[in-house]
Amino acid sequence: MPQAPVQQQIKIEDIQDGVIILKGGGLRAVLMTTSVNFSLKSTEEQDALIYKYQGFINSLDFTIQILIISRQLDISGYLVTLEQKRKEQPNELLRIQIAEYTDFIKSLIQMSNIMSQTFLVVVPLSPVEKKEGGFIEKLGLFQKSARNNEGKSLEELKAQLWQRVEYVVAGLSGVGVKATPLNNQEITELFYHLYNMGLKEKPTFEVGQEE
Repeated sequence: MPQAPVQQQIKIEDIQDGVIILKGGGLRAVLMTTSVNFSLKSTEEQDALIYKYQGFINSLDFTIQILIISRQLDISGYLVTLEQKRKEQPNELLRIQIAEYTDFIKSLIQMSNIMSQTFLVVVPLSPVEKKEGGFIEKLGLFQKSARNNEGKSLEELKAQLWQRVEYVVAGLSGVGVKATPLNNQEITELFYHLYNMGLKEKPTFEVGQEE
């Protein structure tokens, strides 16, 4: 039986103002984040980070999704640039040094499986969702209440979603992680890479880039 086209398998209705609109009416915002080199921290710093992160997670009354994308690093464009610089360099000694450096980079990539990683956080908003409470509620001692977003306009839902995004950004900042929402073009590029897993390079945008 032939498979359905990829467009039919993706549950996305539209992307507007940096918001993914799902066919079921849900909304999603995607944040790209930096990372923290936890292993280089002292024991006291590690304990403090764990405590802050635990407090942030327990304070959420909605779910989030943390996604890490790992891809083999592609430096073909960088090597082309080096070769072009070598040809344009009038100094013979510098041309030799650039050629040696290029050979070193090529051999390093061949010997090592160097990966690039992209860190993302997905913030959701559904038409009807169960309210996730704090620590006590998560123990299951009380019944979770439902939050009904049906009947609200798209702009009202977007505003509610961005309130969540701002809260997540502030919470991650407290543990030393910078986060920024992706715009329409960046979200489109992200999904293109996700559905073309043969590509080696990572998304080209960076944290802090504005639309």
